[in-house]
Amino acid sequence: MNTEWIILLMEKLGDYGFFGITFGLMIEIIPSEIVLGYGGYLIANGQITFISALIAGILGGTMAQLFLYWLGAYGGRPFFERYGKFFLIRTKHLDAAERWFEQYGTIVIFTARFIPIVRHAISIPAGIAKMSFKQFTLYTAAAMLPWTILFLLIGMQLGQHWQQIGETAVNYLKPIIILALGSLLLYFCYHFFIKRR
Repeated sequence: MNTEWIILLMEKLGDYGFFGITFGLMIEIIPSEIVLGYGGYLIANGQITFISALIAGILGGTMAQLFLYWLGAYGGRPFFERYGKFFLIRTKHLDAAERWFEQYGTIVIFTARFIPIVRHAISIPAGIAKMSFKQFTLYTAAAMLPWTILFLLIGMQLGQHWQQIGETAVNYLKPIIILALGSLLLYFCYHFFIKRR
């Protein structure tokens, strides 16, 4: 993932500080962890404050998912089956996201943000199901808070070696994924128990 064009793009976006981070997350050309990792580098370099980068991360990440939510609400699944490849979303991602949304309901909008494969596509079934816009926005922004903080801190720690964030982040992501899956399992078991009663 650390190809030359990504580094050049991030350096170009970095010239715009707050707006560069926000825009980089909104367009989702490259993974959010790389954008935020570079944001951490900018913080360490004194080019942007931590608070500004944090707000940019939450805003940009939330807006990107709102865009997918709206496309799901107004375009439906047929739209993504035809044009999903342009958003780096394939049919298998849609299938997995729909299963998760049907099984766990709206709470998955928060927890799925930390789980590979479904985290980018989960907004689509939420839009198709016409989930409450306010609720969707709240859950998405809440999930972006710890995600943004984590990768900004890693980027700050790596400094000029921010390009290595993919390899470094693996050690942090594994326990987060396990925690997210465990939370969903507890949520599912709780609701199953309530229904049985």
